[in-house]
Amino acid sequence: MTLTEPGTSTTTWIPTWRTRTAFWWILLSALAIAVFAPLPYALTSLADLAGSDQDLAANYVDRSVVVRSAFYLHIGFGGLALLLSPFQFATRLRIRAPSVHRAVGRVVLGSIAIAGTAALVLAPHNVAGPVGTLGFGLLAVLWLTFATGAFRAIRRRDVVGHRRLVVRTFALTYAAVTLRLWLGVLIGLQSGLAGVDPDVAFDRAYLLVPFLSWVPNLLVAEWYLATRERRTASASR
Repeated sequence: MTLTEPGTSTTTWIPTWRTRTAFWWILLSALAIAVFAPLPYALTSLADLAGSDQDLAANYVDRSVVVRSAFYLHIGFGGLALLLSPFQFATRLRIRAPSVHRAVGRVVLGSIAIAGTAALVLAPHNVAGPVGTLGFGLLAVLWLTFATGAFRAIRRRDVVGHRRLVVRTFALTYAAVTLRLWLGVLIGLQSGLAGVDPDVAFDRAYLLVPFLSWVPNLLVAEWYLATRERRTASASR
């Protein structure tokens, strides 16, 4: 997502086997969700999906045109941001094709601007009620704030600040993946261990994911940044 200007001096983070493994996991999981999560909404109407007992479709099918439009904008541009973001962390791309890196970064940040704004419209109408409004609403605000900060930082040629904000931005973009992972885990635990009806288990799980989908991500991002900072400081001594 870096929009590094030509001639800007940067310190490259050298990847390790752990970071390479994490990169490939993040890349493949992001690609899977970015492609397959929006697919039903692209191929089937909300009315048909709602008739098939799809909870999210049922929640939005009778909403206003504004809310339904925001829903499609969110899943479309949010999916695009999720699809492209992992490639922006590829060191080889950043070094060998900086113009491509900058162009893709602009697309990602523009997509986040649209998807994040749409998320603010959707937050009061989510499935989880007031908890979801607070959790998803705060997620949208932080997502837009970090993305805007990343853009402003690189315009000032503050590459270090830009990269830190980009890491935080992607941690929130990746909430699209972790939301689904947590739903699967929470529903599976309730249904498998306690015999809870899957629909009831979904409703209960969805009360937790408005925060669980992104707060741990952001904590991991902060840990990663702090670890990198300590290693960089040690290496410079």
